[in-house]
Amino acid sequence: MSKATALMDNSPYGPRPEFSGSGDFYTELKQRVNAFVSEPTRATKARRALHRKAAVLFTWAAGSWYLLMFQSHTWWLAVLWVVSLALAIAGIGFSVVHDANHGAWSANPRANRAMRWAFDLIGGSSYVWRMKHNVLHHTYTNVAGIDDDIEVLPLARFAPEQPRRWFHRFQHIYLWPMYGLVALKWHTSGDFESLVGGHICETPIAWPKGKDLAGFWIGKLAFFSWALFIPLMVHSWWQVLVIYAIGSFVLGQTMTVTFQLAHCVEEAEFPSRAEMHEQGKVDWARHQVETTVDFAQRNPFLTYYMGGLNFQIEHHLFTKVCHTHYPSIAPIVREVCEKYGVHYSAHPTIWKAISSHTRWLYRMGHQEMAPAS
Repeated sequence: MSKATALMDNSPYGPRPEFSGSGDFYTELKQRVNAFVSEPTRATKARRALHRKAAVLFTWAAGSWYLLMFQSHTWWLAVLWVVSLALAIAGIGFSVVHDANHGAWSANPRANRAMRWAFDLIGGSSYVWRMKHNVLHHTYTNVAGIDDDIEVLPLARFAPEQPRRWFHRFQHIYLWPMYGLVALKWHTSGDFESLVGGHICETPIAWPKGKDLAGFWIGKLAFFSWALFIPLMVHSWWQVLVIYAIGSFVLGQTMTVTFQLAHCVEEAEFPSRAEMHEQGKVDWARHQVETTVDFAQRNPFLTYYMGGLNFQIEHHLFTKVCHTHYPSIAPIVREVCEKYGVHYSAHPTIWKAISSHTRWLYRMGHQEMAPAS
């Protein structure tokens, strides 16, 4: 028995839940949304907007890198351009590779495969991400022990089933600066830990092969080339390291906080695996809605920059629909949820979402572990 299989069989959280992808709620939801997004004129307009945005973001990133490398004659200019670069990279993650990894950036599968390599170019691994995000997070959202997005033990406690440590009572304070360190781990040890360990939480993951393996190593080499090796040819080592630290911190803060606001908030459900097992097959669509929260739906700037990730409910239900459709399909999703009694939550502003996340961190730092069912 492999180490990963043993982890699955001996989970302290109970058996892995099973889901049903049918039912009247999801059936009607799919019919209405698919009819809306498949209208030819609307579909073409949404896809063109997506591709124009990709051009804007890549141009922004390339321009920021050039200015950082060759036009940073003062320290404040260097900081300005590296912050700009970090925000551009985060935007590429939100609006390009996120859609591409889900097969939503283009109707052409080859175009999606080509664009997802941009994730490797900016320091991650599209191969590992597809398992961590597409499979585990999007299936077992907010389920302790399986959804890697909420597994940061012992550093932080995000779910009631997770054990509480004494220092978690301060996590609503210390986690905010530590979110900025996520990108550094993502660039260096994170992907390797998963592959060497052979598992992500309780789920096995094998080393990539063929094109995935080549893309993994080429991506790492390409990232460190433009982020460190080439800058070291132009600037002193300490300047490069300081600027890299600032850029990775801004990138980590931007990406981590965006994803936290959709799931680790008071309004989101964190279902017990024991309770889910007792239900038999859980309604997958209902689970996605009730473990996810939208925010700032009426803020066009955030919607544009975040690639529609403030419409996380719509994204979780329709991962293969490009994000430029999300604002339009949100009223449909809300209406169908109301019809079937499915709890749909949305914070009106990003500040409300940040406050809710802070309160949730505080609660998880002080509330005892949920008793086993």
